[in-house]
Amino acid sequence: MTRPRIGITTSDRKSRIAWWFDWFAVRRHGGIPVRLSPSRERPDHLDGLIIGGGDDIEAHLYGGEMQLDVRVDPERDRLELELLERFIPQNCPVLGICRGAQLINVYLGGTLDTDIYTTHKSLKRRRTVLPRKTVDIVRGSHLHRILRVSWCRINSLHHQAVQRTGDGIDIVARDRNGLVQGIESREHHFLIGVQWHPEWLIFNRPQQRLIRALIRAASR
Repeated sequence: MTRPRIGITTSDRKSRIAWWFDWFAVRRHGGIPVRLSPSRERPDHLDGLIIGGGDDIEAHLYGGEMQLDVRVDPERDRLELELLERFIPQNCPVLGICRGAQLINVYLGGTLDTDIYTTHKSLKRRRTVLPRKTVDIVRGSHLHRILRVSWCRINSLHHQAVQRTGDGIDIVARDRNGLVQGIESREHHFLIGVQWHPEWLIFNRPQQRLIRALIRAASR
């Protein structure tokens, strides 16, 4: 069986260690990782797509307020929006990770909370690659069927979150503070976004099921 080609979007300045985790997550489950960034040539064919984590999305894309103290990557925004425009109509399996979940929502007309610590004053600032946060998964959702758990522990590296959902998007996971942590499309067979980073949780079985499910969907 041919190994599926999985595009993984990154910035041009992504660290070697972070890319290694992306590469390993796809490779260990049978996929061929293809790095996609603004300076790289666009591939002719992909079997699956991961919109990866990274800098904030430009606020004007969803009608938000620009923040001066955050880093954005306009060229990457354009790349990822072009990829979604191209591959979603082909029913290509797509997984959004952290920023990627937010971008999928924005692409489909949704909005973002530009800074959760401003809008939710009581939130503790928690930024860690370790699974320190608990999320509840909506039973019967596609994400629930993949993870095979109704709650799980996740890492947390974000300060933005999905606010109003885009067209055809359901919220399928929230943390114990009520923040959106998982979304999926009702209109596509595999279009899922998670606010955490499953690629960093290499010993966590539910999170590895998510990566494996993408590879299997791409194989089909």
